Amino acid sequence: MKEFNVAVVGATGLVGRKILEILDERNFPIKNLRALASEKSAGNKIKFRGEDVTVEKLDENSFSNKDIDLALFSAGGAVSEKYIPIAIKNGVKCVDNSSFFRMHNDVILVVPEINKDKITKDTMLIANPNCSTIQSVLALKPIFDNFNIKRIVYNTYQAVSGGGERALEDLYNKTNYKWKYKIFNNVLPQIDDFTENGYTKEEMKMINETRKILGDDSLKITATTARVPVENSHAISINIELDKDFDLDYIKKILENQEGVKVVDDIENELYPLPTEATGYDDVFVGRIRRDYSLEYGLNLWCVADNIRKGAATNAVENAELLMEV
Repeated sequence: MKEFNVAVVGATGLVGRKILEILDERNFPIKNLRALASEKSAGNKIKFRGEDVTVEKLDENSFSNKDIDLALFSAGGAVSEKYIPIAIKNGVKCVDNSSFFRMHNDVILVVPEINKDKITKDTMLIANPNCSTIQSVLALKPIFDNFNIKRIVYNTYQAVSGGGERALEDLYNKTNYKWKYKIFNNVLPQIDDFTENGYTKEEMKMINETRKILGDDSLKITATTARVPVENSHAISINIELDKDFDLDYIKKILENQEGVKVVDDIENELYPLPTEATGYDDVFVGRIRRDYSLEYGLNLWCVADNIRKGAATNAVENAELLMEV
């Protein structure tokens, strides 16, 4: 099997470290690994496949004449905006975990189980969707394919790990260095900055990215995203309005047949998806599947997934495998 020279940008961060772990788990064929990060982390050592890798400072020359085949970026939008064009100019294929390129018309937004056909041999950049969007569209895809969805209502309960290391420290230490308010013993109905329409950027990401991935700009979607004092794995309540009647057993069947989805829905035994049970797995867990009797054809789902794995690192590595045709 062909081996590739791979760079991980943001290698010392929460998601960057998980990307390295997933690359190892999935036996991604790596000839040479370069760990790139800020000047603050440069010189540190990280372990990869039993070997020490020295972290290098990311700069304008990081991709020049370095024989890098693939770069996985997880260092924020400003870093991606500046350095991905440089990497591509040097012939490096890129997977970006930031939000910067997601809604660019010439950049594909990919969840492999749904739209890997968007990737071609000429693709140089894949944008990784928002963590909450990834798990939501995996649950929505079989319903979208079998019914006409009239409206989607998202309410998220997002784990603190989505905010990075500083956010987790705030949870553990009951401080508020990351956000205006303490997350410990609290719920914050704001993720990212507010926009002019009163929605947060996170809410607009879910709305716009869902439309782009499912290929329907006319979908009516609203969202409220909240941060909850849970360490890892996001939970999302998804309310769906369909245009015709449905059978709940059929809904469960098509969800069970969706690649990447695991149905956990046994209310008699009080079994349903939980963040503690989803952590460490790449599946999207769906349960509490029931009718919404306030609508003629309404459906409710409860969706939980590990936001650092499938919501970020695993999806990125899966995209990298497809991009390099591993």
